[in-house]
Amino acid sequence: MPMHMLPRILFHIFRGRTKSKLGLFDVAKARFRVWPTDLDILVHMNNGKYLSVLDSARIEYTIRSGFWDIFKQQGWYTVVGAQTISYRKSLDPFQKFSIETRVIGFDERACYIEQRFLRKGEIYARAYIQARILRKSGGTVSMQELGEVGNFDVTAHPIPKELAAWANAVRLPSTRTPAPSIWD
Repeated sequence: MPMHMLPRILFHIFRGRTKSKLGLFDVAKARFRVWPTDLDILVHMNNGKYLSVLDSARIEYTIRSGFWDIFKQQGWYTVVGAQTISYRKSLDPFQKFSIETRVIGFDERACYIEQRFLRKGEIYARAYIQARILRKSGGTVSMQELGEVGNFDVTAHPIPKELAAWANAVRLPSTRTPAPSIWD
């Protein structure tokens, strides 16, 4: 994690602990501002920085939804397995914006999250994230196990067909399977 992200992440950890609790499928709203360290050579927020800022918003959501504590108790942590983002408008220096985060649903391997960058209620960018849950001791956590520990039915919340098709299209082989780089 770059050092310039640390204050932002710590702030959102604090915010997550002080704001109201959320249900699993509630929309969380986290507030931000475009700082000089977020800018690229065109003096707007760098496309890669959007992904870093999304991490901060997901951390706040995870705390507010109660999953931060569950993950700590279970010895679990989340990783991004895949993500895609579409940009609509630029965010400029010092502009305030917010990120809305919500869980869309689950398949057998992952949790799917939608995040939107908003400015004055208008969508500037939208991202879809496939989040995998891993054990600190090694291995992955099935979504069925997540549901059992979190006390909800993952099968009641399948992901939309379009998102399932995307997840299948971008899926890489498991870490136990060779994945040589061969160009067609």
